[in-house]
Formats: sequence, structure tokens, C-alpha cells
Amino acid sequence: MRSSLLGIFIAVLVFVSASRAQQADVTITLNEQFFDALLDSIFEHGGPPEIPIARLKLEDKNDPKLSNSFISNNSSGPCTESVKLLRENQAVRTAVRFRDGKIYMPIAFSGGYNPPLIGCVDFGGNAESNIDLEFDTQSQRLIGHITVLNVVLNGTAGIGSSVVTKMVQSAIDKRLNPIEIIKTDKLSFTLPMQNSSIRMEAAGIRTEIVNSTLQIHVDYVFPK
Repeated sequence: MRSSLLGIFIAVLVFVSASRAQQADVTITLNEQFFDALLDSIFEHGGPPEIPIARLKLEDKNDPKLSNSFISNNSSGPCTESVKLLRENQAVRTAVRFRDGKIYMPIAFSGGYNPPLIGCVDFGGNAESNIDLEFDTQSQRLIGHITVLNVVLNGTAGIGSSVVTKMVQSAIDKRLNPIEIIKTDKLSFTLPMQNSSIRMEAAGIRTEIVNSTLQIHVDYVFPK
């Protein structure tokens, strides 16, 4: 009974807004705890994303750092040449944090590569990153783009650290970008009324960081 009354109340408010301006907006607030739970679910069910180094070298064949002879062409055998994104490494957790109006994302990783004459070298660390959000009007979706600001390495003993840094940056860029946050068609819905219904069409998305939360403002129009 309460839910029915609530639905009628919302429908009345929407009807008033529609008759006055034929548009309205709704704000969705997401906090850091939401993204922590989301990342837990991703890593538990999907496993850590892993990018073979051979694929990175192939995709970036014009990059002198990734074409360097430090990287072996052979990824078979006991040495698994790859970059693996982790939930946590060396007390640094992959997370989404809101600070100073920006979105920060430390990304933990580990991996290995096989430089000539040395043998398999294991590495690990974390990538300090930013996420920039934009609304793509053509595809009608909110997307994020990760930019790696700094890579902190451990485990290489200084061997090929510049190459490893470049591989990690390339792996994150090619594996994660762009991130689709949400599409407007997923936010459109119909509100039933007594003898009719009102269709709310999501037409645009704006974002801002407020009090350590991500606020997604969805602009709605009411087609006649």
C-alpha cells in the first residue's frame, strides 16, 4: 500500500514537472564504498585481467620501448610474460577515490617478462592513475578514461624498469579504456498513471565530485 502511494506521489510530481517545463533532472550519488564492492565483485567473479606481453608488443610495434630487445618474442615456457591487474599488491588496493574534485584510481599489478640472457624477471607494484569522465553524445553514454600518472615498481631489481613501466601503462590503457559507466537508454523508463503513462527519456548526463561522492545528473525530457 505504501509503495503504491509512493508511486502515485512520484507520478504526480513528474506530471507537474512535465507540464511546466517538459524536462527535469535526477541525481544519482555513488560513494567510494559502492566502487569498492563493485571491484570486489569484478575480481572475485571475473578473475584478475591479464594481458600477454606479446600482444602489447604487437599492438605497439612502432613504440621503440616496447620493440626493445629486452622483451622476448617467446611467451611460452615456464616464464609467463604478462601484466596482471590485481585487487591488492604490497598493501596497495585497486580502488576508486574522490579527492579535490578529481577521481583517483590506484591500480595494483604484477607480472613477468623474459629478457635475453637474464631469464624470467617478476615484477609488481601499483599505477597511480586519474579517471576523466565525459558524456559521448554520439553513443549517448557516460564513459571514463584512465590516465596513468606514475608507476611504482618493485621486484625488478632495476632490470628494464623503463620497459616495464611502459608495458604497464600500455596494458592499463588497452585493457580498460574506455570504461562505459552507463548509457542513457538504461536510464529511460515509463511511469504508469491511472489511465495513461509518462515516458521519461534520458537525454544527457553531467557529473561532479561532491563530498567524496560522484554525483551523476541525468537530464530527462518528456516526449509528447
